[in-house]
Amino acid sequence: MALTEQKRLYMEKLSAKNGIISALAFDQRGALKRLMAQYQTDEPTVAQMEELKVLVAEELTPFASSMLLDPEYGLPATKVLHQDAGLLLAYEKTGYDTTSTKRLPDCLDDWSVKRLKEEGADAIKFLLYYDVDSDEATNRQKQAYIERIGSECVAEDIPFYLEILAYDETISDATSVEYAKVKPRKVIEAMKVFSAERFGIDVLKVEVPVNMNFVEGFGTGEVVYTKAEASAYFKEQDGATTLPYIYLSAGVSAKLFQETLVFAKESGANFNGVLCGRATWAGGVKDYIEKGETAAREWLRTTGFQNINDLNKVLKETATPWAQQV
Repeated sequence: MALTEQKRLYMEKLSAKNGIISALAFDQRGALKRLMAQYQTDEPTVAQMEELKVLVAEELTPFASSMLLDPEYGLPATKVLHQDAGLLLAYEKTGYDTTSTKRLPDCLDDWSVKRLKEEGADAIKFLLYYDVDSDEATNRQKQAYIERIGSECVAEDIPFYLEILAYDETISDATSVEYAKVKPRKVIEAMKVFSAERFGIDVLKVEVPVNMNFVEGFGTGEVVYTKAEASAYFKEQDGATTLPYIYLSAGVSAKLFQETLVFAKESGANFNGVLCGRATWAGGVKDYIEKGETAAREWLRTTGFQNINDLNKVLKETATPWAQQV
């Protein structure tokens, strides 16, 4: 789907001058509460979550092309982004119904694409859990939901970033060897589905097609994929879509994520950047909880900066400008 002039301007705002999307993700809500709760006995407060997002935005957006935030706890942080950084806002509710394996999508009740745009969004992000092998009725329902959001974004003339988290309804542990064996097909086939023009998607935010912990030479446990097999999956993933696509870090370490990007490039993946969250900022949460704002800023200015600076260096060598995909 050809970009409108307005969408192209938004996309340029979200990208670095070299056309690479080096976005910082901090739309975590439930996951952030759980992470903060590891270091304190009381329930994390709204004020704490808002302040931490503000600190990360102030300290790290000078080095990111854009930042992904949520409208529940992230709005104060949207006011302190670096002037050159674009803003993505999340549209989905956090988490999913754990009493069912269907993981049906759900928008935030009191938000719309129009309202997110009015808050300054340069793009809308929606997260979808998708099992290509689920029953037809469930996946038809999920596809119709994405079509609605796509139509909203078309009406508001704003880019739509769809984040696809593949899963298997019959495998509860996504970190297991069992899931690692089926992950490539789950990820790649889901990308094929949502590359169709009917969904109105401008950028796919996707997982890498393998669990790198089980790739020969990368992990310390069982080898599920040889390097050659893993490389072939990256190449197959690249051929699964004609849309620009970016990788999510999925909470792995900064070092492993950077190594993964190099491996992806060597395998022939023409990805267009990243939306990287916990691999950049998660290590600063402990200092924030235990020592306060000053210590958190110090961590962000040192280790946090190093994480994002190292990632940017890798992106310059590995990622492809999105304009070559549209």
